[in-house]
Order: sequence, then C-alpha cells, then structure tokens
Amino acid sequence: MSVLLAMISETTLAVKPCTATAGVLRARHGIIDEPKCRAFLCSAEGGALNINCGQAEWEPQSLEGPKGFPDGGPEDGAIASAGVERFAALDEQSADRWQKQPIKTGHNTLHWRLAVQHRTESWQLYITRPDWDPDKPLSRVQFDLHPLVDKSGEDEVPPECVTLNYTIPENYSGYHVLLAVWSVADTGNAFYQVIDTDIS
Repeated sequence: MSVLLAMISETTLAVKPCTATAGVLRARHGIIDEPKCRAFLCSAEGGALNINCGQAEWEPQSLEGPKGFPDGGPEDGAIASAGVERFAALDEQSADRWQKQPIKTGHNTLHWRLAVQHRTESWQLYITRPDWDPDKPLSRVQFDLHPLVDKSGEDEVPPECVTLNYTIPENYSGYHVLLAVWSVADTGNAFYQVIDTDIS
C-alpha cells in the first residue's frame, strides 16, 4: 500500500464533545480550533495572537468560497482568504507573519466546530510541499495536492463538532501550512481555513 493510501485509510471522522466555546460561536459556519487556524488566532476567542487581520478579527468563521479545490476554488494567492476581499489580509504570507501551532510528525487530530451544519460533500486536508517557499503567496504549486485527508461527507448533516485524524509524513519539519477544505453538498461553496504549524 502506498504511503498516501495508508494515510487516507487511517483517516476517520468522529464526533467530539463540544465545550462551552461552542456557545460563543453562534451564527458561525465553521472554525478550526485544534490546531488553531490562522483566522481563529486573529479573533479574541482565539487569543488575538495574529494581528492586523482585517475583517477576520470579527468573522474568522466566514471564509466561504467556491468549492472544487484544487481544480477550482479560490485563485492562487487568495487561498487563505477563500478569495473573499474583506479577508484579504489573511493572504499575506511570509516566514514570520503568523503565529504557528506546534504539531508533530505521525498521527494528529484536527477539530472543526460547526454552528451552521450544512449537508457535507467532503472534507480535505492539504499540506505545503517539503520544498515550499514560506515567503511566497500560497498557491497550488506550494501545496502537495495529494491530500492528507480525503473523506466523503456522504451528503449528510455533520455533528456540531467534527474531528479528523491525519498523519504528517516523517520527512516534514519546521514551518508548514495546512489547508482544510469543508465542501458543502447543497451549494457551490466550501469553507477554507489555513493553519500555520511548526512541525517537530
């Protein structure tokens, strides 16, 4: 079995009990709080560790753009903002622009909180290539387009809290960006969140 197939076969979708934080996220579509995504770290709830984020400071959950990544979806250079103008500050990219979340090689978990639980087409998770350039805009060339997670949503309404298990390859270390995509089934859109990580 290839490494990629092994990683996908280990992917699971699970329900995780929600904490009190979920009440604060009323009227929100979806946010990733484990590890904390770039937009969530812009908000007061996420600790406001990222600054000068523009509208993402108040709407970190609203990064909704056309689905179909990588063939469709937001244009290169506008992936972090989902191609939405009011979130364009999230597209700024350099080695030291954003706070980084520590993760490790091997098994990890990613946690979505969903306040508007759309019927779901699929969940994907991508990672930047080993040789990516953190000082260049996020583009398809920067990502390994073979996803770490590629999970069908089976056209069902997901629970309020969704946990995805994924595996970081052993040859990864240092700063990398994860791109999480939640594609809804009943519209032409998806929700995009990027996570700045420090892999050990």
